[in-house]
Amino acid sequence: MGSTMCRSFTVSPAMLKRRHVLDLDDFAAAEIELILNVGLSMREVLDRPIRRAPALRGRTVINMFYEASTRTRVSFELAAKTLSADVVNVSASGSSVEKGESIVDTIRTLEALGADTIVIRHGRSGAPYLAARNTSATVINAGDGWHAHPTQALLDLFTLRARFGRLKGLSVVIVGDVLHSRVARSNIWGLTICGAHVTLCAPHTLLPASGQAGCVGLPPVRVEPDLARALDGAHAVMALRMQHERQEGALIPNLREYVSRYQITRARLTRARPDALVLHPGPLNEGIELAPDIVMSDRSVIQDQVTNGVAIRMALLYLLHGDRDVEI
Repeated sequence: MGSTMCRSFTVSPAMLKRRHVLDLDDFAAAEIELILNVGLSMREVLDRPIRRAPALRGRTVINMFYEASTRTRVSFELAAKTLSADVVNVSASGSSVEKGESIVDTIRTLEALGADTIVIRHGRSGAPYLAARNTSATVINAGDGWHAHPTQALLDLFTLRARFGRLKGLSVVIVGDVLHSRVARSNIWGLTICGAHVTLCAPHTLLPASGQAGCVGLPPVRVEPDLARALDGAHAVMALRMQHERQEGALIPNLREYVSRYQITRARLTRARPDALVLHPGPLNEGIELAPDIVMSDRSVIQDQVTNGVAIRMALLYLLHGDRDVEI
């Protein structure tokens, strides 16, 4: 590592003028830009030989996960520990939740135990909002039902901006199970707020209900069920995981039919720009959303997304609770 990787620096004194991060639908472009810019500083911390900064010393971050998770939970844990916070991981399994404790009681207990920030993932849409209304701690939504996953969207925006130098004017295609995807919803909000053009591509049965202004509850987007047409001139394509656990009926004939029409392959990517990127929020269904040779190709930024997730979550924690009087 060069010496520049070890230098100290001061992050912008600006901070988020909000206590919770529940979705991106109420964010301004300037707020997202602030998070992405601070994320650049946090990536520099992660590139150091010793990945530690004192900005959250004395703070306690509790990860409360009602659903299984690897990437998101570990990412939040690493982010908080890198900024010197005390971190406690709690899962519903083995906790008082199994004894019937309500989410409100659980959140109030965690606050009483000293939580400054509660990161919550829950299978029910709206659970983080309920938590936020019943605590003075900061609540960060790590995914709720089909509704939202704001930190995943932020790391995706960060990954795209790092490669293209901008978000405004980019053409981004989101392919797959949009109906059940909290990742898609938060990305649609984040991308459109930042001036990108979003196209949704999926069978009609995997799209949200439509109205006169487009998909209900979402900003205006283009809907194109034909993948070849959707990919024309695209800067990036985001393939969504087929969420078998959230599907209540036979919304597609079978996976073979889905793969034949919607799997991202090298041949299909020729319709996109030569420098088009491929993203996936993970975990992958092997051989379903992406052809195997795409996953490890130079088009794929999936590993960048994982690393950037730590930096973006560091940026959020810093902006919500960080000590501005210490150097990073």
